[in-house]
Amino acid sequence: MNKMDLIQDIDELLDRYCDGCFLKKQLRTEKGKTTAHRFCIKHCTVGEQLRFLGSELNKLGQ
Repeated sequence: MNKMDLIQDIDELLDRYCDGCFLKKQLRTEKGKTTAHRFCIKHCTVGEQLRFLGSELNKLGQ
């Protein structure tokens, strides 16, 4: 994959699953922005995919 394909995949994931996510919205309301962000990064399956794509993007940048 090239850099633009990875960026496009990341954008698609964010648009499809993260924008309007009920869990993120609820956690942010109840426990704050930091907790919601931490949940997305560490526990959400979409966050897992985003981390993988980000690491692939980093590999291309080196």
